Amino acid sequence: MNDIRIQQALQQMQTLAAQAAGRLPSEAAVDSRPADFAGLLQSAIETVNDLQQNTGRKTDAFLNGEGVPLTEVMIAGQKSRVAFEAIKEVRNHLLTAYQEISRMQI
Repeated sequence: MNDIRIQQALQQMQTLAAQAAGRLPSEAAVDSRPADFAGLLQSAIETVNDLQQNTGRKTDAFLNGEGVPLTEVMIAGQKSRVAFEAIKEVRNHLLTAYQEISRMQI
């Protein structure tokens, strides 16, 4: 897997995460300069964490009867679930790439 495909996949993940978080695509930080992989990965992980915390807050508010509609809780749960599955797939692909590289002979 080459660096360009990884960067494109991460850019798409950030755009999808921004859309899932309710931000408009124009608000998602689209940078024309190449970003470092670690920074992109950290940003994606933080976005997933934010979505999961938001889901937890909405669930608690619903259970406490604070006027949060069930549909909003369910949508927040689905957003966080989809984002988590996406970051998990990235992790799986990274592990596979690492294993392939470690098996290469120098």
